[in-house]
Amino acid sequence: MERRQKQSSNYTLAAAAAAAAAATSISEKSTTRLKPPALAHDFVIQNFLLVWLDRHINDVKNADYLNTISKLKELADKVYKFHDADDFVSFISDNKREKICIITSAEMGEIIVPVIHNMKQISAIYILSGDQAQHHVWIDGWSKIKGIFTDIESICKALQQALQNLDQNSVTISFVSPSSDIRKQNLDHLDSSFIYTQILKEIILSIDFDQQHIDEFILYCRQLFAENPIELKNVNKLAHEYKEHLPIWWYTYHCFLYSMLNRALRTMQVNLIIGMGFFIQGLHNHIVALHQEQFIEHSQTKLLTVFRGQSLCQKDFDRLVQTQYGLISFNNFISTSTNRDVSLKFLRNIIETTDLMGIIFVIKIDTSISSTPFANIREISYFKREEEILFSMHSIFRIGDVKQLDKDRLWQVDLTLTNDDDRERNALIEQLRKETYPRKKGWNRLGMLLIKLGKFNKAEEVYDILIDQAITNQEKAHIYHQLGWTTDAQGKYADAIAFYTQAIEIKQVIFSPNDAGLAASYTGIGLAYDKMDDYLNALSSHQKAIEIYEQSSPSNNPHLATSYDNIGVVYSKIGDHSNALLFHQKALKIRQKILPNNHPDFADSYNNIGLLYDNMGDYASALTFHRKALEIYQKTLPSDHPNLGTSHNNIGLVYFKMNDHPNALSFYERALDIQLCSLSKNHPNIRSLRKNIELIKKKI
Repeated sequence: MERRQKQSSNYTLAAAAAAAAAATSISEKSTTRLKPPALAHDFVIQNFLLVWLDRHINDVKNADYLNTISKLKELADKVYKFHDADDFVSFISDNKREKICIITSAEMGEIIVPVIHNMKQISAIYILSGDQAQHHVWIDGWSKIKGIFTDIESICKALQQALQNLDQNSVTISFVSPSSDIRKQNLDHLDSSFIYTQILKEIILSIDFDQQHIDEFILYCRQLFAENPIELKNVNKLAHEYKEHLPIWWYTYHCFLYSMLNRALRTMQVNLIIGMGFFIQGLHNHIVALHQEQFIEHSQTKLLTVFRGQSLCQKDFDRLVQTQYGLISFNNFISTSTNRDVSLKFLRNIIETTDLMGIIFVIKIDTSISSTPFANIREISYFKREEEILFSMHSIFRIGDVKQLDKDRLWQVDLTLTNDDDRERNALIEQLRKETYPRKKGWNRLGMLLIKLGKFNKAEEVYDILIDQAITNQEKAHIYHQLGWTTDAQGKYADAIAFYTQAIEIKQVIFSPNDAGLAASYTGIGLAYDKMDDYLNALSSHQKAIEIYEQSSPSNNPHLATSYDNIGVVYSKIGDHSNALLFHQKALKIRQKILPNNHPDFADSYNNIGLLYDNMGDYASALTFHRKALEIYQKTLPSDHPNLGTSHNNIGLVYFKMNDHPNALSFYERALDIQLCSLSKNHPNIRSLRKNIELIKKKI
């Protein structure tokens, strides 16, 4: 049975704070201009995957085939083609977080539909066959099959409507429960997407974008759409005419920008958000200007009601109901209509073709009160159709009544747009700013935020860009340290050691020998060596960190407590239990003096002591301390934070050693679910968990 010991992983927050404090003079100007995002081979810009399955797909390269591909690429930048059913099913299974539309021959469809139909990621299935009558019998009962089509044109027409529905439903939603005093809530326990989009919006609005940012984005798009002549034509139009049209016109124009922006915001594609920052800022500012003109200076209408139709899965609907009278945030730019029937028509189609809940949001706005900007875009939009009201990203509303309209999963939810007089909203945002590195500027603040949320791969993307823009040695040392942190968290320990070493080499030149920033990087190296089972180098690095903290900091320094914990973990692993317990107790003693009882650092202490008792064979005591740690993590961290996964793993290990295999399996499976939210499938922790789960299943 493999063990994955968590070693005071909140060291990272503490150590990073020390490193940041040691580099307060870092210039922020260099973070405002960024290179284009790296081009990924399988990069997707739309809110769905389009998959084509046909046994003979590789045999035919005639004009009909090329015409089909051309037609499909008008709807999707990339078409995933398969001729083998096993490869197809494997691809579908590996993309659980996507929405997938499938085109298949009738021959293959009859084989694979029973296998994939109930997978949540499957949105729609289209059967391409010249003989409709022959296959109508077997498609009955499969609700996701949208019909049998004899030509690609009819499929494309049906697909276009389905994809518009997917775009409408791709907007992510965050919830904040009502609270008598929002300031008493721990912001680490808030919906991470709410925190992320609020701070992201502030960061983007603070940056001075210029023509170079536009040019870099155009260059990126030329690479991305090199094999898509339709979108390449749109890229050229964007390059030559961007300033001839307003941002809202571009947002509503039939090209890649709309889907690309919505997907980037929904999936936190950091590189792309950075690349599109100029457009996000321009779109927001355009809405602000229109809002001022339409509703502040010349409005004759004080009260406005608009409607939005959106489907929710049962889980999200339950969260909405539980959050009644609290706050809801739409994390993208959102479109609404003044016509209720438009939203109802959309929802009834959703209810008839899916098992989702249809929600009509009825939004009431007092236009005389300052609030999140919104604007009527009918006269500016590329499509001058119904009265469309567009809200800027991260608009926050208060949830009112929730009532069922009929028995067919159709519900009405009343919302009120929050305004500058909403005390709860203002207290939440004020507290949020305080706890998300307000002294950091630009993309550096985003990197720190992503680390805080446990999104280490996203944070690495930010720092990969920033390192090329760094000018001073202080900037470079700080960014190398952050890269060490993010790569370590992803299991790339050799890379982490290399980055920390680069940071130390610079810090030894620009800082004093007892600088806390040096100690933070030594701590990082020590943790990486520990995870590589190189305990001699781990002890040496942790000892260097302790010596610096003991000489330069007060005896109750929280970073010193973290270093005591870290070296205690190493002593435990080499069997020196007396020294391990000594250092863990030193760490706990400092924390008891300076921290509130539910601080995450206490969870680190309890976790490490639990690991020590586990090594000593005292499983009852180990379980007690691990449960204390888990209780604190559950109260103070987002539900998908890696530390929660590690805590579940450690409890699972103790149960396994106690031969309580059902409980061991339960905790291991929960650990795996959490870790997969932020770690790659090839991360050592994921491989270890899967191996342990497989082993336990054989024993039950």
